[in-house]
Amino acid sequence: MAGSQETYGKKEREKKRLKKQEEKRKKKAERKSSATKGGSLESMLVYVDENGHFTDTPPDPSQKVQIDAESIEIGIPKKEEEEPEDPIREGTVDFFNDSKGFGFIIDNANKERYFVHVSGTTEEIVEGNKVSFELEKGQKGMNAVRVKKI
Repeated sequence: MAGSQETYGKKEREKKRLKKQEEKRKKKAERKSSATKGGSLESMLVYVDENGHFTDTPPDPSQKVQIDAESIEIGIPKKEEEEPEDPIREGTVDFFNDSKGFGFIIDNANKERYFVHVSGTTEEIVEGNKVSFELEKGQKGMNAVRVKKI
């Protein structure tokens, strides 16, 4: 005669499975009993106040602000016409290395330091020279080009 095929481990797993099913049924019944189907429309509405925060109270109609639709600008506002500034600037050569072919010029107007390469000069310059130059956008910022002695 053969013995029973049910081992202790199988019995325990079956007990756990039945216990889980029973807990699930209890939770489902609890949710059904406590749930209120639907609800009033008022309880589901959310309003936005004048500061952009969500609230459950409707806004006060006396504080309503009238906005003219034509005054709303969509996009980038037009740039006002500015008189073009003189592209030629003046400055002093702060540093220049002939062997490496680059240096720096300090602008007299705003005291900013601009990079200058030997290819951007029209004549030979040395440290301390007063020069005129134009600015051009480079890889790492503004560069002085068309540099001439004054």
